[in-house]
Amino acid sequence: MNGPLTGKTVIVTGAGAGIGLGILRQCLAWGANVTGFDICASARKKIDAEGGCFAQVDVGDPDALRDAIAQVAARKGALHGLVSNAGITIQKPFAEMTVEEMDLLWRVNQRAVMVGAQAAAPLIRQSGGGAIVNIASNHARASDQGYEAYAGTKGAITAMTRAMAWSLGPMGVRVNALAPGLTMTEHVAKAAEDPVRAAEFRDWHATGRVNSVDEVGRLAAFLLSDAAIAMTGAELIADQGMSARLGAI
Repeated sequence: MNGPLTGKTVIVTGAGAGIGLGILRQCLAWGANVTGFDICASARKKIDAEGGCFAQVDVGDPDALRDAIAQVAARKGALHGLVSNAGITIQKPFAEMTVEEMDLLWRVNQRAVMVGAQAAAPLIRQSGGGAIVNIASNHARASDQGYEAYAGTKGAITAMTRAMAWSLGPMGVRVNALAPGLTMTEHVAKAAEDPVRAAEFRDWHATGRVNSVDEVGRLAAFLLSDAAIAMTGAELIADQGMSARLGAI
């Protein structure tokens, strides 16, 4: 179909579920040719059903991530966009967070964003320019106890994005961060089956509602498109006002 991303080749990491699947679906709806990376082989069925291409990739493995990005560009003949969405959350008491857990969060949430951009940017330049979208979180601005390591990785994404915008701008590559708040992923939907939790979720938001994965997905698609041509080095917060209020989390 024709749309703002028609003719564009895009990679979305962590595309097998939740926000990643919403991003993949919306990029496809906007006309892009999308390859979804996911560590789980079971993600193939969902990505195929949406009309995307699937590649099993562990983004925490730098060589595997670089190779997979290069293979997509070689197979499709171009690369115009990368959405670094893959990430994990570990919440536990601060004093109990292990070094191994810290390292896992760093490898997947933070290092993979930089490695992915290093691999994708030259290919995007060769394709005539495009955009990278790094998925951060409102935890970079307003967090809670037990999220110290996770919030640190998300804050690092927003900081890296600002620097990347200047490093990659001369290559014709825009770089922006998208920071969602609570979003109705499969996990959150399950929790919201409890009326008490559902009421809490509503109270946390100025609008009284939680993002859908497709709403976040449309924002990612927008940042990839020429409609966002004026934006680079920016952080787009998408949390229904959650982080705008003291004590909201």
